[in-house]
Amino acid sequence: MSSVDPNKLNDILISGCEKLQLGVSGLQAEQLVNYVLNMHKWNKAYNLTSVRDPEQMMVKHILDSLAVTPFITANKVIDVGTGPGLPGMPLAILHPSVSFTLLDSLGKRVRFMKQCAYELGLSNVSPVHSRVEEHIPESPYDIVLSRAFASLKDMLHWCQHLVDSSGVFLALKGQFPQSEIDEVSDHFQIESVSELKIPDLIGERHLVTIRKV
Repeated sequence: MSSVDPNKLNDILISGCEKLQLGVSGLQAEQLVNYVLNMHKWNKAYNLTSVRDPEQMMVKHILDSLAVTPFITANKVIDVGTGPGLPGMPLAILHPSVSFTLLDSLGKRVRFMKQCAYELGLSNVSPVHSRVEEHIPESPYDIVLSRAFASLKDMLHWCQHLVDSSGVFLALKGQFPQSEIDEVSDHFQIESVSELKIPDLIGERHLVTIRKV
């Protein structure tokens, strides 16, 4: 197997962040590259992602997650069905003052995230092993975030207890999810659907913003 070149990963990251108009410090870039290297290393045993190539991980996972950065405008975020920590871990690296709970029902993914948070020195990340409907927060979250988790209808059904009336749901989707939007109940309002342009990624990406009515 060919060895992974961290400098190449860094180049893809920096170039992508410039196109996304995101400022990334040297430390943040290093953390993001190390996160990809960790994912690549653990992936063989833990099967964290179907994306095997670290350079593809940087585009399909990291830049894709970081595109949500401008929408993180609150202090307490939960990423539901986060898998190995996507999009929550990259966003936590870019938002060190925001508290991120990364929730997944698979123990091996949570073990991976805990190890990553420790190695990368992320004090604002709390990986939690739970099913979303069984997770009862001490106080409501400001933002419920999801990526490749469930349909909008199911996400809202399972996650409505995580926010109060001021909370917001952010769902990362591929193509414009018209059929899913049509299924959302009257208890929720679709506030916006924003098209995201991910550098070097083939295919559409949209972010749906939803509030309780």
